Amino acid sequence: MSSVAVPIRTLPAGGRYAWRLVQRNLVTGRRQWLLIVSGFFEPVFFLLGLGIGVGKLVGDLEYAGRLVPYQEFVAPALLAAAAMNGAVYESTINVFAKLKWGKVYEGVLATPLGVRDVALAELTYALMRGGVYAGGFVVVMGALGLVDTPWAAAAIPAALLVGAAFAAVGLVAVTVMRSWADFGFMEVVTLPLFLFSATFVPLAEYPQAVQWILPLTPLYHGVELLRGLTLGEVGPGLLVHIAYLAALTAVGLAVADRRLARLLLK
Repeated sequence: MSSVAVPIRTLPAGGRYAWRLVQRNLVTGRRQWLLIVSGFFEPVFFLLGLGIGVGKLVGDLEYAGRLVPYQEFVAPALLAAAAMNGAVYESTINVFAKLKWGKVYEGVLATPLGVRDVALAELTYALMRGGVYAGGFVVVMGALGLVDTPWAAAAIPAALLVGAAFAAVGLVAVTVMRSWADFGFMEVVTLPLFLFSATFVPLAEYPQAVQWILPLTPLYHGVELLRGLTLGEVGPGLLVHIAYLAALTAVGLAVADRRLARLLLK
């Protein structure tokens, strides 16, 4: 019996078919609804345990020249961390399973979809999942009385921007991973970012040398962007954080596009 080889395009598509892969992810994601929903509760538990519990011991902190309750200071940082963790998980572990184990993308590239469609689709799906988390977390913040400014509504798209930056970087990282053991390095990166990105204490409380390093890290910009919005401290400085995260998203997506093309079109 003769077999017919299915041609795979060697040129990436422009991304116009990416929604087809997003639809496929939505269908398969229905089987993982419990795992997806559980990811929403982690930042909420941190907020209740650290923000409110520890907040009673810490009291108020000085931020932008005024005193704010500790739980209001921590809540937007936890939202930024949740956006980071969700995006990194979705763009690395799930994509790695499809890339190395499930061989999903080999079948995808036998269709009109190209490599750029794959990159955009996985980034979009990660943002859709992150948007659910961000919206739910902002609602919880409002229910706990931690939101007193209309600017907090902008925290949802801002959290999506944070997620986009980390999802793009995650797509690059997954292209250099060789086995599941490599995911241990993710904790080496994400855990220090979570703990030391002015998440729990103001930047001024860190040693002088660290104060110069933190503004170079992506989660710091996400924390400061969301904190400024939820606390109503809106000014030109927020544009710096937006530009940093947008640039990281663009660069990460461009590099991921090239790296995925080398892996999938060889």
